[in-house]
Amino acid sequence: MDAIACDIMSNVRRCVLDTDGMVAAFRSDAGASRQVLLAALAGRFDLLLSVPLMLEYEAVLSRPEHRAASGASARDVADVLDGLAALGKRVRLAFRWRPALPDPSDDMVLETAINGHAHAIVTFNERDFNPIAAEFGCLAMRPGELLRVLATEAD
Repeated sequence: MDAIACDIMSNVRRCVLDTDGMVAAFRSDAGASRQVLLAALAGRFDLLLSVPLMLEYEAVLSRPEHRAASGASARDVADVLDGLAALGKRVRLAFRWRPALPDPSDDMVLETAINGHAHAIVTFNERDFNPIAAEFGCLAMRPGELLRVLATEAD
């Protein structure tokens, strides 16, 4: 593991949750993504949020297929997002970094991470995020990996 990754892994305090992780947390109460979201709610790390990212969460979580899979109503989605808005650390996007990633919808996640000085982007798509995120001292990691880091910090 390179020096940036080792330094980040020893102190993960500010994270951005990619939309894929938010969807997984919403759809399954048994997975690592849900545990990451619960850890954020418990204050174990700062969940960084921006207006574009919250709008993306809303658009994706409100899709009929995600609501049907989770059994959530439109009101449930709104309540979850309201809770996130109340708890998360707001990031003002002073600089734009587009286009930077193969999927343009991932750029808002990266911009939130860079502008918020994130230690990590929690995603299932590390391959696309890691090269550019590392340039800004940020690491892309899967939800389970973040949980392992948080567990070692608690020991």
